[in-house]
Amino acid sequence: MANVRIHKQKLLREAEGYLDLLMVFADRWPPSAEVRDPLAQRALNVLADLQKHPGNQAHVLYLTGQAYRAMEQHAEAVTPLKQACKMDPENVHYWLALAWCYKRSDRLDLAIESLEEALDGNDTEAIVYYNLACYWSLANNAKIAVPYLSRAFDLDVDFRDLVALETDFDPIRQDAEFLALTSVIV
Repeated sequence: MANVRIHKQKLLREAEGYLDLLMVFADRWPPSAEVRDPLAQRALNVLADLQKHPGNQAHVLYLTGQAYRAMEQHAEAVTPLKQACKMDPENVHYWLALAWCYKRSDRLDLAIESLEEALDGNDTEAIVYYNLACYWSLANNAKIAVPYLSRAFDLDVDFRDLVALETDFDPIRQDAEFLALTSVIV
């Protein structure tokens, strides 16, 4: 029994390692598809082995979604991420990844819906409110986006620093309520 547990932990760490290699510097230096896709596929192969064993399935599904996400196969990432959210609805990272993939699959409506569902178990997570504000802004609905952004600021004032460079807010950047909220000096 201990050998099986150790083997599963080894496989899990191996898959996480491949994904870490892909994502750790991806914002600044995105890897080329020639580098990215084989590493993500290795992670998927390891995760397929892990899915044969019971236990920690939500995390395995999340990592599977992350591997597809790394390969920019956002629609393929949705199914395992949705399953992970159902298995562990309080894990905000699962919901954020799911919404991120919906957004990039041109399903902004489902991205918003999933993050609003995430609030059921995560109503003190500023990042959920911030992302909802971003998505409602992209939907060109300042009346909903601004209260979500305000709540994000209430929970974590550091989110104020992100607004100026966040292109998701461009559709509502000239809205009076948005300007009033974002120009407040703390």
